[in-house]
Amino acid sequence: MNKVVRKIISIDESKCDGCGLCIPACEEGALQIVDGKARLVKDIYCDGLGNCLGECPQEAIDIIEREAEPFDQEAVEKRLEELSGEVKDAASEGKLPNPSFCGGSLAKEITREEQSSSADVNKSNSYEPEAELSHWPVQLHLVSPDARFLKDQDLLIAADCVPFAYADFHRRFLAGRSLLIGCPKLDDTNRYHGKLVEIFKNNNLKSITLVHMEVGCCFGLSRLVHSAMEEAGVEIPLKEVIVGVDGSIKDEKG
Repeated sequence: MNKVVRKIISIDESKCDGCGLCIPACEEGALQIVDGKARLVKDIYCDGLGNCLGECPQEAIDIIEREAEPFDQEAVEKRLEELSGEVKDAASEGKLPNPSFCGGSLAKEITREEQSSSADVNKSNSYEPEAELSHWPVQLHLVSPDARFLKDQDLLIAADCVPFAYADFHRRFLAGRSLLIGCPKLDDTNRYHGKLVEIFKNNNLKSITLVHMEVGCCFGLSRLVHSAMEEAGVEIPLKEVIVGVDGSIKDEKG
C-alpha cells in the first residue's frame, strides 16, 4: 500500500501513564494498551480526526502530519467486528473483554420487523410505538464520516435533549432518516465541526433536518451545522425545527 502524507495521531510515551481513557474515545479501535502504554495499532485504523485527544489527562496525544498508509474504513470495520467477537467470547467465559474496544463504536444497520397490525394491537389492549432507528452508533463523536448508513441519505441532526422533550420524535423526525446527536454545550464542538465538514462533503446527502431545543445554548448546534456546510462547500436542503421545553414545536424554518 502506497503511503501518503496525512494527519495522524502521535503518542508521547514519556507522558503516557497507561490510564486507557483514550481507548473508548477512538471509534475505530485504533488504540491499545501495550506494556502499560497507549499505542497506535496500525496507521490504517487512524482517521486523524483526533477524538482521543481530549480524553488524555496527561496531554500525551497529538495530531501530526507524517507519511503513513491511508485510512482504510473497510479494515476498521473488520477490526471492530473481530474485537466485538472477542468481547462476546470473553463474556461467555466470564472474563474481562479486550480493553481496546468500545462496543458503542461498532457500526451496524438495524432491520425492523413489520409493525403489528391494528387487530393485533386491539387483541393485546396495548400499544407500543414502533422504533424508527435504522443504525448504530448515533452519537456524533462515535460515527465515522464514511459510515455506510450516511451515503445518499436524508440526515437528521438532533440535540440530545430533543427526544426526551418531544414525545413523537421517532415518527415525526426519525422515520426514514439517518441520525446524529450531540450537545453543543457539553461536547467538543471543534471536533464536531471537523467531522460534520467531512460528512457533508463526502456523502451526497439528500437533505438535512436539524432539530434543537429553544434554550440559548442549543442554538450553537445550528451555528455549527451552518458553518460546517459552508466550509464543506456544498448546498444541501436544510430544515430547522425548534422544540420548546414544554414539548411543543416553537418554530420551523426551511
